[in-house]
Amino acid sequence: MTRDWSRYWHSADEPLEAMHAHFVRHVYHRHSHEGYSFGVTDEGAQAFSCRGGAHTSAAGMVMAFNPEDPHDGRAADELGFTYRMVHIGPELVTGVLADVTGGRAGLPLFREPVVDDAVLARNLRALHSALLGGASALRRDELLTATVASVVRRAAASGGRPAAAPTGAALIAERARARLHDSYLEDLTADELAAAAAHTRFGVYRAFRAVYGMAPSDYQRQLRLREARRLIALGRPLADVATHTGFADQSHLTRWFVRCYGITPARYRRAARLTEPRPRPPLDG
Repeated sequence: MTRDWSRYWHSADEPLEAMHAHFVRHVYHRHSHEGYSFGVTDEGAQAFSCRGGAHTSAAGMVMAFNPEDPHDGRAADELGFTYRMVHIGPELVTGVLADVTGGRAGLPLFREPVVDDAVLARNLRALHSALLGGASALRRDELLTATVASVVRRAAASGGRPAAAPTGAALIAERARARLHDSYLEDLTADELAAAAAHTRFGVYRAFRAVYGMAPSDYQRQLRLREARRLIALGRPLADVATHTGFADQSHLTRWFVRCYGITPARYRRAARLTEPRPRPPLDG
C-alpha cells in the first residue's frame, strides 16, 4: 500500500498556499479556512461532507470551498486519492476580480462544493504546478488571475450580494462568534459565551452548530490553529507556539495541526522558510 505523503507551498507575501498530497489513511477533522480553497482530484476519490450533504470528488473533478465552509475529508476507498489544493485569501480573489472587471467586485460564492469541469481542472493544475514548481512571480500572477477569473465565471453562483442583517439563530451565533474572535486564546466558559450572545448555553450551542457547522469549542480550536500557522510561518519555536495558542504541549498542537491541515507544523514551517522574500539588490548609482 502506498504511504500517505504531502508537499506544501506557502507564499511569503500573499494569502496564497498550495498543497499536493496522496492520502490513504489520513482523515481530515471537520474544519474550515479563512479564504477560498480550490482543488482538483488527480487519482482516486475523496469523500467529504460539506454544506449539509455528502460529496465525492473523483479523478478530474474540482472542489470549491467558500471562506469558512466547514468540511472534512477521507479516501473514498482503500486505494486512497491524490489531489492538489490551492488556498487563496478573499482579498486576493476580490483584487483579481476587480482587475478583470475594471471595478469593485464582491466576494463570489460557490453553491456546489464539487464541479465536474475539465477546463477548471486544467487551469487549477497549471496554477498549482507553477506555485510548487518555482515559477517566476510574474508567471504565478498571470496564472492566478486566469484561474480565479475562470473559476468564478464557470462555477460561481453569486457575485456576493450584501447579506441581510442576522436575526434569530444567526444573530445568536454571530454574537458568540464575535466573542470567540475577541478572546479565542482565553479559557472561555459556556456561561461567558452565553452572556455574550444574550441567550442560554444550549441555545448558543445549537445556534452555533446550525450556522457555522461546528461546536463553539471546535471553532475556538480552529482560531487557535490559524494563529499557530501564522506564528509558525514567522519561525517561532513550536513549543512556544503551542503554549501561546492554548495547546497542552507541542505534541497536542501537532496532532490537531495534522488532523485539520494534513501536514505537521515542522513541515509547514519548512515550506514557509523556502518562500521567504528575497532581499532586493541595491540600485546602481
